Amino acid sequence: MMGRGLKWGGRIDRYVGSLFLASYATAFLLVVGLFLVLDMASNLDDYLELWPDGTRAPTFLIARYYLFQIPFVFLQVAPFITLVAGLFTVSRLLKHNETIAALAGGISAHRMLAPVFLIAACMAAGMFQLREVLASDLANKRDAVRFVLENKNWDRKYGFVRVRDLNGSFVQLNEYRPAVGNPPVAEVRGLQAIWHSSGQSIEASRAVWTERGSGAGWLLEDGVFREVRSDNTRVERPVRWLDGFDFTPSLALSYWRAREHAVELSFGEVKELMRRDPDRAVYQTMFQYSLTFPLANLVLLLVGLPILLRHERGKGAEGLALGCLLCVFYFATDFVFRNLGLQSSMDPRYAAWLPILFFGSLGLVLFDSMRT
Repeated sequence: MMGRGLKWGGRIDRYVGSLFLASYATAFLLVVGLFLVLDMASNLDDYLELWPDGTRAPTFLIARYYLFQIPFVFLQVAPFITLVAGLFTVSRLLKHNETIAALAGGISAHRMLAPVFLIAACMAAGMFQLREVLASDLANKRDAVRFVLENKNWDRKYGFVRVRDLNGSFVQLNEYRPAVGNPPVAEVRGLQAIWHSSGQSIEASRAVWTERGSGAGWLLEDGVFREVRSDNTRVERPVRWLDGFDFTPSLALSYWRAREHAVELSFGEVKELMRRDPDRAVYQTMFQYSLTFPLANLVLLLVGLPILLRHERGKGAEGLALGCLLCVFYFATDFVFRNLGLQSSMDPRYAAWLPILFFGSLGLVLFDSMRT
């Protein structure tokens, strides 16, 4: 039976696919669990320290934080999980001489591993979509719990958030609270909005996001509109609403997350921030990175699986070690290049694509040279 005649979805595809899915579940528990343990080892003592009022963070709050953190840890290490699952799958096939049987039956290694790469491609697409879903709700809940644990204060507030408008104007938030009161509403304490190159500005001691007609807007407290005209005369008048600025509570959180945890931005958030500030290196780099990082699910398989298949039975541990070492090397390279892009030391396109192109090219050469 030649490889070209093997029908998709047959017994071999189902067998290899089921092996990979079972290995993926094992690798998920192993890798995500390991990263959570490392995070606990680094931060748990800080979370359990006494607060200024003499109390401690409730145990349920810490458990809630790590429960929310699991999907975000997965997004950071998903390519590593995919590679480990692929290595486990091939290792089991080698252990039982099933690769030799497949090759003897006229099935190429490329065709035998096709279900692995197909599932990995689905995982890459799912990883991209999961990041978009998490950004809408779960990221805000996780950030709220993390703020309480890190700052030992239930009053969640972010200082000096600067939001840029599409026309180049900006709004400075001295203190931004995403959820105040019951029901919770977004609140700003100390707001200054400045129009680009017009001499106009609005200042307010407080602003609250509330309903306004058929939509919503920022209701100002002690709001004052100021204008310096061409003849140097000054005009001041009280204002009740912040008009002329496209600025929502979720956008303020996106700007704060871009400053503190840029790698956790979703593709949609990055696109919106780029639309407002297209020359910012951080946004350009994260835009490219959002496209390239999911591809690492396939690239690492292209490099790691041929390395393992080159080792004969009994030497699979060497192949596993080399595959994991290669993964570490890829993540280190990706980390260095990404930071070069974030710091404007390298063109964002090069910073995001060079690791993928280099390891992808290496993987294609190794994959093409496998026994068939």
